[in-house]
Amino acid sequence: MAMEAGSIVEGKVTRITNFGAFVELEEGKVGLIHISEVADVYVNDVHDFLNEGETVKVKIVSIDGNKMALSLKQAKTKPPESDGQSFKQNRHGDFRKPQRQLSASFEDKLSKFLKDSDERLTDLKRKTDSKRGGRGSRRSD
Repeated sequence: MAMEAGSIVEGKVTRITNFGAFVELEEGKVGLIHISEVADVYVNDVHDFLNEGETVKVKIVSIDGNKMALSLKQAKTKPPESDGQSFKQNRHGDFRKPQRQLSASFEDKLSKFLKDSDERLTDLKRKTDSKRGGRGSRRSD
């Protein structure tokens, strides 16, 4: 089988480090599964997911000279998407495919955080100004 980016191959875990695992593929070639490519969840220790000597299926992400980047999580088959057979009746009596709620992107979360933060600071400033006499209040000297 040709070793090219995008292909799924089988290999044997030869060494586990704190940043990933080295896998020996056919023809004696060795690639690295970076810790971020081990699982879909946060990986604190690669040993929780892999053992030395274990045979695994990996996807070749990239080949750069002698370096081969591998991914265990990309090699897993994803469950098939909805085939469109499940429909839900909405309040108007129409049948529509239910929409899944997508998780907010980092930029959306950051934007919401900044907006909330600005609102809180504005409220705090208003309260503080009112206790001091606020804008436009005159002090009698």
